Amino acid sequence: QVHPVESGGGSVQPGGSLRLSCKYSGDIEKVASMGWYRQAPGNQRDVVATITNGGTTYYTDSVKGRFTISRDNAKSTVYLQMNSLKPEDTDVYYCNVFWKYDDYTRSLWGQGTQVTVSS
Repeated sequence: QVHPVESGGGSVQPGGSLRLSCKYSGDIEKVASMGWYRQAPGNQRDVVATITNGGTTYYTDSVKGRFTISRDNAKSTVYLQMNSLKPEDTDVYYCNVFWKYDDYTRSLWGQGTQVTVSS
């Protein structure tokens, strides 16, 4: 299994922007949903945003109006555009891809990318 690969993390000042990318491989037509999650050391991994194969999006309340999830099926890539970043957005961000087949499902996580928001 080839895990998704995230990129685009880094350090930015409050109010700045970053765009995370997650490239995955596998059956694009069987992808049911993709999502971004974040986790601080010692904490649970929380959902940030998700997008279904049909294009339905979900955002956790703290990022609504600031973050945008999107996908490019031709590139097998899902993005997270993060604007107006706040120090509390500092975390390791993980990409998840969920495939749904007739008789089984598959979920793979990326290795994570660090986002640090600090002045």
